Amino acid sequence: MNPTLSLTFHGAARTTTGSRHVVDVLGRRILLDCGLYQGRRSETYRRNLHFGFDPSGVDAVILSHAHIDHTGNLPNLVRQGFEGPIYGTPATMDLCRVMLLDSAHIQEKDAEWVTKRRRKQGTDGRAEPLYTSEDVEDTFPLFQSADYHRPQQVFHGVRFMYLDAGHILGSASVIMDVQNDGTEKRLAFSGDIGRPDRPILRDPEIPGGVDWLIMEGTYGSREQDTAKGAKEELGAVIRRVAARGGKIVVPSFSVERTQEIVYHLKELTEEGAVPRIPVYVDSPLSVNVTDIFRLHPECFDREARKRFRDGGDPFGFDRLRYIKEVEESKKLNANKEPCMIISASGMCESGRILHHLRNSIGDPKNCVMIVGYQASHTLGRRIVERRPEVKIFGEPHPLRAEVVTLNAMSGHADKNGLFDYASKVKVFLVHGEEDALEEFGGRLRKELDLEAIIPEQGEEWVV
Repeated sequence: MNPTLSLTFHGAARTTTGSRHVVDVLGRRILLDCGLYQGRRSETYRRNLHFGFDPSGVDAVILSHAHIDHTGNLPNLVRQGFEGPIYGTPATMDLCRVMLLDSAHIQEKDAEWVTKRRRKQGTDGRAEPLYTSEDVEDTFPLFQSADYHRPQQVFHGVRFMYLDAGHILGSASVIMDVQNDGTEKRLAFSGDIGRPDRPILRDPEIPGGVDWLIMEGTYGSREQDTAKGAKEELGAVIRRVAARGGKIVVPSFSVERTQEIVYHLKELTEEGAVPRIPVYVDSPLSVNVTDIFRLHPECFDREARKRFRDGGDPFGFDRLRYIKEVEESKKLNANKEPCMIISASGMCESGRILHHLRNSIGDPKNCVMIVGYQASHTLGRRIVERRPEVKIFGEPHPLRAEVVTLNAMSGHADKNGLFDYASKVKVFLVHGEEDALEEFGGRLRKELDLEAIIPEQGEEWVV
């Protein structure tokens, strides 16, 4: 008898955030990713608090990578009764340790802010964080590292192996083999798929011999600029904005995108291709993450490994300053000279970037440089759409600064890269907005004759 699996999609179903997919197999339950849903504040807390399944009934969690929309709800899972192992690559585990603590800090501060606002409005009730730093500390003992290309048994009849997904440091696709009654079937979960020819990381590996594939479709409807053009485009923006005396404000994800920008800036500076303006990485999390990058050269591609081996720091140069302290961050807003400020968060939903945007977007000399995907209903998406006015800290601000979107910086494969990843299997498309998934699914059906399924939130499929 062929082994039977059921898949239930509890996140990133017809949307890009909150990746959580339940695999029921041989009487056991595995959760692929445990991410935070990000979107409208009123909807976010409810969707993150309630999983749609019993956390205590999950036997194991297998993570694809450390981004918060794939890992950020782990402490809540543990808080609600999960006690099993949490698997990730060594780099993913190290990144999770700093990113989850940062996420808890944001949850706690956000709850404080909501409580104060309620009191000002004369409303009773203390807001509670989704989880606390103590919940994060309770999560760490469950971490178990699994290296690329080394099969790991989860329990009898089920093992998995990681392939390099090329998305961020430590990112992986999950290959799960299920044995039952003398037969073996293979389920693959792509995680987020990276792009070839990017700096620092290796190209993504494509799994083979797959019977079922859960696959992301973030850019399933888009063809992007080649990654090789990113450095040149970055240099052109710096030269143009510096010449008119403006600031370049970069909302950037603390993991991968910040390090990639710094890597390019170092090369541009050494080549004399850009004016020597100050560059500030203003994010304690980015500073900590960059230190973790230095600990994991095994994830680098050949060129980055050679640079690291030869004694050069790929993430440092003389005009670059990493900033942790709040007071130093505040001083940047008084700086009237041309400079670049790289700060979190990548979708402009929290953190120090909000202060820098508030102080910069009204001046047409300045530039907001977008270097990553901006989900619906986020401030970043509204800036990309170049709305004449956006709200920051609840107050309207005119958007007069230049807005530049560097598509070449994207860490996600575009529609052609995703197409190359797919093979003749049953594909479940997740982690994408509905229009992108529908367009990509249609192409898979037409050109590869695939059964391409776009599951609904909470929908179960027996395969």
